[in-house]
Amino acid sequence: MINIKENEKLSILNHSCAHLLAQAVKHLYPHAMFWVGPVIEEGFYYDIDLGDNVITEEDLEKIEKEMKKISKDGKRIVRHEISKEEALEQFKDDPYKVDLISRMDEADTVISCYTQGDFTDLCRGPHVETVKELKYFKLLKSSGAYWKGDAKNKMLQRIYGICFFNEEDLNEHLNMLEEAKQRDHRKIGKELDIFMSHDLVGKGMPLWLPNGAIIRKQLENYIYEKEQKMGYKHVYTPCVGTVDLYKTSGHWDHYQENMFPSMKVDDEEFVLRPMNCPHHMLIYGNELHSYRDLPIRIGEFAADFRYEASGAVKGLERVRCMCQNDAHLFVRPDQIGEEFKKVVSLILDVYKDFGLKDYKFRLSLRDPEDKEKYFDDDEMWNEAEAKLREVLNDLGVEFFEAVGEAAFYGPKLDVEVKPAVGPEVTLSTCQLDFLLPRRFELSYIDSDGSKKTPVVLHRAIFGTFDRFTAFILEETKGILPLWLAPTQINIVPVNNEYHLEYSKEIEELLRKEGFRVEMDARDEKLSYRMRESQTRKIPLTLIVGDKERDEKTISYRIFGTTETVTLSQSDFIAFVKDEIEKKR
Repeated sequence: MINIKENEKLSILNHSCAHLLAQAVKHLYPHAMFWVGPVIEEGFYYDIDLGDNVITEEDLEKIEKEMKKISKDGKRIVRHEISKEEALEQFKDDPYKVDLISRMDEADTVISCYTQGDFTDLCRGPHVETVKELKYFKLLKSSGAYWKGDAKNKMLQRIYGICFFNEEDLNEHLNMLEEAKQRDHRKIGKELDIFMSHDLVGKGMPLWLPNGAIIRKQLENYIYEKEQKMGYKHVYTPCVGTVDLYKTSGHWDHYQENMFPSMKVDDEEFVLRPMNCPHHMLIYGNELHSYRDLPIRIGEFAADFRYEASGAVKGLERVRCMCQNDAHLFVRPDQIGEEFKKVVSLILDVYKDFGLKDYKFRLSLRDPEDKEKYFDDDEMWNEAEAKLREVLNDLGVEFFEAVGEAAFYGPKLDVEVKPAVGPEVTLSTCQLDFLLPRRFELSYIDSDGSKKTPVVLHRAIFGTFDRFTAFILEETKGILPLWLAPTQINIVPVNNEYHLEYSKEIEELLRKEGFRVEMDARDEKLSYRMRESQTRKIPLTLIVGDKERDEKTISYRIFGTTETVTLSQSDFIAFVKDEIEKKR
């Protein structure tokens, strides 16, 4: 999806169109007053005080019609400069413009305005030459927005739009927006009863409904099994820690603005944990370790809490309470390359299972010209970065280097995945850490009897279960594979009077096999219940009629098809087990 702000010509076009929007609004609502109308990645918006008026879809159509009328008139857009005093006089009836002008530096004696026909607005510019160039636009939506983003201020009307140079680009973008709307995990999550939110719980605190809980549990089982085979040891740790814990780790100094406020209990001060590494450091330090014990891999499905602005939270994608697929690998320096390779191989294995093909690796490195902001150990940095490059090259994966983007404690690897719609998202990550083990005074006894400090690899394969679920829902449009679907099989008897008994027999048989089964025996037409099964995106729908009852067979349809396949009970069970095992 295009980023308007990154294209200078489109940026100018869209900002000019924001003025066209304002002019049209002023024609239709003469009392309207205007705050700001900036260009954003998705186009433009304008914040407007319309008094008691609330913009509806029908109003947007009226405003668009007026914008097209003004555009056809073809007035030139003229820049002129005035003093601050003149600006205050010219816009004296608009308190929002007066506020903007009043806060301008006195040294800025010249203020630029742009006039198009009967409308003049403050603006630095630049703009297109005439309103006639503003032909291919669309108003997308409207919403409320507090003046200056402060909830204590008045609520304004924010109207969003986008503009292109030709009709083809506009239509292509609108089609993409419609596709994104259909893939929005919030829409899918509501339709399929996966998660909900409630003001009494709080913004950014989603509630996983039974269907969502099944998906999350299946993801947990899936990655747990893989980690077990690789020698990970899973733990449970509290979702709070003392302030002193995070002072020791350094998060209190470097990450506090992203943490929830502390709370005092008796003589201790606690904070909701934003990450799990400090807890895992203490678990490692709970006993003595020999060089032979390493690597030690500690994993956890852990609830973490991070402050996100209320306007930034979004469904499961961006939340304040999340569950990380987290692990910390404690290794000797000579094991960094091999353990890093295993992490990357695990990422590749998982992506293969989920059919993810369009992704790239970003290797974030230290800036050799600016070493002050990084942990001071040239030998360790050089060796670690060389090993990470070597592993990626050996595995033959595409990667690019981002110099200067390493964490202060070590280089890191992020995997940027291109979704079906929208910008790239970062899912998996692996970070090398030389510093945290030293802060917690962790050690192991080396082969020569001396104490050495281990290196830690922080890694998350799914990232968080929340964000990964959102990603998968949008990639699949909610059409989940059999092994992951909340309801795997829906049994639909043709006639309850004649086929319900055998339907119940099948239901009991399939449940005993561990399949997630439902039966729709409502007093509705067969065609209605079949459509309902498709609407709920259930992978397999069984149709039970006379033939199935008499021959003790199972007839099924795969989601999205109209072909009916009939198998014996044993063959059907074998088919389902094979589909689940191979995660097709």
